[in-house]
Amino acid sequence: YVQFHLISPLIQQSAENIVLFDTFVNILSHNLGEPAYEADVAQLEYKLVAGEHGLVIQVKGFNHKLPLLFQLIIDYLSDFSFTPAVFEMITEQLKKTYFNILIKPETLAKDVRLLILEHGRWSMIDKYQTLMNGLSVESLSSFVKAFKSQLFVEGLVQGNFTS
Repeated sequence: YVQFHLISPLIQQSAENIVLFDTFVNILSHNLGEPAYEADVAQLEYKLVAGEHGLVIQVKGFNHKLPLLFQLIIDYLSDFSFTPAVFEMITEQLKKTYFNILIKPETLAKDVRLLILEHGRWSMIDKYQTLMNGLSVESLSSFVKAFKSQLFVEGLVQGNFTS
C-alpha cells in the first residue's frame, strides 16, 4: 500500500482554483483509464483523490509491480495534457456533480457547517457559480503549471517494501 499526498497552497486561494483542481484531477483520472487497465487486470488498484489541500495518490497490490503503476501515474501527472473535447466533457460532469450536491439538503447543510467551522473554505455554491461562469482551457493549463511548481509531498508506504 502506497499513498502520497501532493500538497499545494495554490488550491485554497480561490473558488476558481478549487474548481480547476477538481477538473485537473478528473481529467488525469480519465487519461489514466486506458493505460492503467492492465494494472487493474493484474489486481493492482489505484485511486486519485482531490483532497482539500492537494492530490492524494493511492496504489495498492502486489509489491513487485506497484512501482510501475505509481511511475505511470507520475508520468501522466508530469506530462499532463488534454484536448478541448475532454475538457468540455469533464466540466459538464462537474456541473452535474456540484448541482447534485446542492440539491441534497444533508450535503448542503454539511457544506454550510464546514464553511462556518473551517477558515479559508469555499462553499459549494461558490464552486458551482465559478463553474457556471465558465472556465477556459488556458486557465486550466496555467493552473496545472503553477500547481506542479508549488508542491510539497508527504508519503506513506506499508507492506513488503525495502527502504
